[in-house]
Amino acid sequence: MAEGEYLIPPLRAGAAIAVIAPAGPPGPGRLDPVAGWLRERGYAPTLLPSCFGPPPLDFLAAPDAVRLADVHTAFADPRFDAVLALRGGSGCIRLLDGIDLELLAASRKLLIGYSDLTLLHALRDRAGIPSLHAPMPASDWGLPGAEPDTEALFRGLASGWRAGDLVGRAAPHALSHGGRARGRLIGGNLAMFCALLGTPFMPDVDGALLFIEDVSEQPYRVDRMLSQLRLAGVLQRIAGLLVGSFSGAENSPDAVLADHLPRLRCPVLAGWPSGHGQPNRPLPLGVMARMDAAAGTLVLG
Repeated sequence: MAEGEYLIPPLRAGAAIAVIAPAGPPGPGRLDPVAGWLRERGYAPTLLPSCFGPPPLDFLAAPDAVRLADVHTAFADPRFDAVLALRGGSGCIRLLDGIDLELLAASRKLLIGYSDLTLLHALRDRAGIPSLHAPMPASDWGLPGAEPDTEALFRGLASGWRAGDLVGRAAPHALSHGGRARGRLIGGNLAMFCALLGTPFMPDVDGALLFIEDVSEQPYRVDRMLSQLRLAGVLQRIAGLLVGSFSGAENSPDAVLADHLPRLRCPVLAGWPSGHGQPNRPLPLGVMARMDAAAGTLVLG
């Protein structure tokens, strides 16, 4: 892979973006501004039917058939240049066995989102196609403190991501240890990644750099999930662990992380500025990257 080669090409001005809601519904007042926000950035948005409901269960944006159809339409319709998730929440897992994997593998369109979208990122990774863990309109854009993350997303979309790019730098963190590691970036939300274990949709973890983050998970649950990854052999097979924010829980899981992470033989880079908290900087997935735990850096390629 040559330095300067595009791993995720720029999204040109005027590009058509399909907005889908494969997981949860938008909160009150969070849907109306989405199209305007994208037009202000120079893109042509189309909000697909899943964005408008009706929710068959209060945690689903729309019926399974509607959300599944929108996933297929967004990636198959040649009018669209990229696919943006409205928000996360819950629901993507209900769609996995209905998704046309050949259709998904035939489309190079960029998928943008995080949280529950971890499950769809895993499908893109299995097809060898990069995707983007990044802020979403109904859950992040326009909220107090979120502007730097949103700006970082749109700067990245305009410039693309190349081999050799410095994705970012984490501040020194007590749980970072080890040296350097190189591998394919996979993962996302810890709970969703664990939900893939034992399914045919689990990404290949051998030699990968695994990124994890989560929100509102109590310490005992984080402990259980990290133990599950260890018992499944995942933590023994990865080349490195990239740890984002663990936010929003009534009791912080920091002590659990401090118990588990020093035991890992692979390098660990903690305090990465991505996740459900702020900052939530965009992070390419499904691409090769070089991690330096001592320097706190992540470089693509």
